[in-house]
Amino acid sequence: MIKSTLFEQYKSDVVPQLVSKRGYKNLLEVPRLEKIVINTGVSTDKDREVMQIAQETLGRITGQKAMITKSSKNISNFKLRAGMAVGSCVTLRRGNMYNFLYRLINIVLPRVRDFRGISAKSFDGAGNYTFGLNDQSVFTEIELDKIKHTIGMNITIVTSARTDEEARELLSLLGLPFAS
Repeated sequence: MIKSTLFEQYKSDVVPQLVSKRGYKNLLEVPRLEKIVINTGVSTDKDREVMQIAQETLGRITGQKAMITKSSKNISNFKLRAGMAVGSCVTLRRGNMYNFLYRLINIVLPRVRDFRGISAKSFDGAGNYTFGLNDQSVFTEIELDKIKHTIGMNITIVTSARTDEEARELLSLLGLPFAS
């Protein structure tokens, strides 16, 4: 397994704080991160270069090969047919997930222009949190000279928390900077 400083911080600092605040009887009740899904959409299938660049960019950012997502149904207004490539997606788990989140919190988000924290209203009601980034240039793995197209992405953090309050407390203890 890949060593992660954020996972060590979770075990040593976050779990005891959550147990004392919430009064969990069992350590398995304590909310934890399950996976992080990074998803990007590409406007057209006709330009295969853009799709390949999006896939390579996500692969470089996450250290894992990105999967191409395809349309499941026809939508005539967008000239979209079932089976056309519409984006790419990466699912991170275990050590890769914690390493990515550590880099996101400590390196990437502070590099976002005019950053004042991420919205605390983006929870889905089941303890999962989703937010978006408009540009891939904030990641240090990307060479700025080679960017031809800006690619935005949605990042979904899936937790085992039952409520949004538990998930928000978990993520804030891990260091995610919520706007006040």
